[in-house]
Amino acid sequence: MDALIEYGKILVPASVVLYGVYLMVRSFINKEIELKKLEVRGRAIETVLPNRLQAYERMTLFLERMSPPNLLSRVSNPVYSARELHKILLDEIRNEYNHNVAQQIYMSEEVWNMIRNAKEDLVIMINEAAQTLAPEATGLDLSRKIFERSLEKNVEPISHALSELKKEIQQTF
Repeated sequence: MDALIEYGKILVPASVVLYGVYLMVRSFINKEIELKKLEVRGRAIETVLPNRLQAYERMTLFLERMSPPNLLSRVSNPVYSARELHKILLDEIRNEYNHNVAQQIYMSEEVWNMIRNAKEDLVIMINEAAQTLAPEATGLDLSRKIFERSLEKNVEPISHALSELKKEIQQTF
């Protein structure tokens, strides 16, 4: 019995010291892991931040280029028929969108959906304007119809998407 008490006198303090050392080492390792995570996150932010800014810039440029006045002044030519201009406008929108579609990973889903919806709304507006024209209509007639339809809108989707994109940039930075 005395031997058991002697072992207890040795084992209990040794166990307490060992447990204390275990807690200290675990705390130290957890702090080191957190520091490494912060370091990795900092490096990721340094890498992603320029890409994210570039994505916002590219989508701002996309929206500006897709606004009806800018789009029509860039691609319109008096020699085009309405059908030719209609096809050129839709191809231009599709190409611009496809060129910038990867930028969605750098912005919120809400803003990306607004950009996509603005593009779709523009395509619908161009299609509706083209459908109201006679087959022999000129490209200038189509341009005029598109301008009229864009002026009729109370809330212009491209301007709204651009505004929301700018708000997100301001919130991020």
